[in-house]
Amino acid sequence: MNYLPAIIDIAEQAGQAILAVYQQDNAAFNITGKADDSPLTAADLAAHQLIVKALTTLTPELPILSEEAADISWDIRQRWQRYWLVDPLDGTKEFIKRNGEFTVNIALIDNGEPVLGVIHAPVLAKTYYAAKGEGAFLKQQTTVIPIKVNTTSAKQLVKVVGSRSHPSPDLAGYLAQFAQHEMVPVGSSLKFCLVAEGSADVYPRFGPTMQWDTGAGHIIALEAGATVSFDGIASKVYQRENLRNPNFIVSAVND
Repeated sequence: MNYLPAIIDIAEQAGQAILAVYQQDNAAFNITGKADDSPLTAADLAAHQLIVKALTTLTPELPILSEEAADISWDIRQRWQRYWLVDPLDGTKEFIKRNGEFTVNIALIDNGEPVLGVIHAPVLAKTYYAAKGEGAFLKQQTTVIPIKVNTTSAKQLVKVVGSRSHPSPDLAGYLAQFAQHEMVPVGSSLKFCLVAEGSADVYPRFGPTMQWDTGAGHIIALEAGATVSFDGIASKVYQRENLRNPNFIVSAVND
């Protein structure tokens, strides 16, 4: 079954729920802290509830792992062949800062690998999506265009996309390999999208991320022609007991 049209619609509906909160004053955000000290807002919860309800209706047979309902034991998760991996609001810090760099991420995982992904950026009115073997695309309103990485070899200036809210001291060592580079700071899973569409060449992540942060962007980047490599993990990235990702690099740069 082709789930993409339905998942795009669900992600965009979640985006509208997020914008309904975003357009109010900060008091309406109802900001609280989670166990890991990361922020949680009314928009996170509204998007989570909408997505879970819609996915349960669409595919009642498939389990859902969402950032806002992640307390599911490995004993249960390891039996999952296929499941939905969801970050209802990726980039909550960017949401609170009101810079527009936040997304809705929905991925379908099959045997530990992403096979479908949708990333919707509500403020930017952009939706990136891909399915395994079908290429990657960018939808803006009614216009849909295929996207590919920029694979020009021997680049004099390498554009490196990095986290706006999570700078890493390990980044300098990695960047030393490039004769010239330009940093492009951006929040949330949009970093995957910039590489996928050719606006950036590489996204090195030396810092904490969770599986729901990367599932959708992973398949979009792959289908756009990028390589995605996780330290110490060759396969089944999304079928692990530890939900925290190791360091990873998303790259369109030819060796």
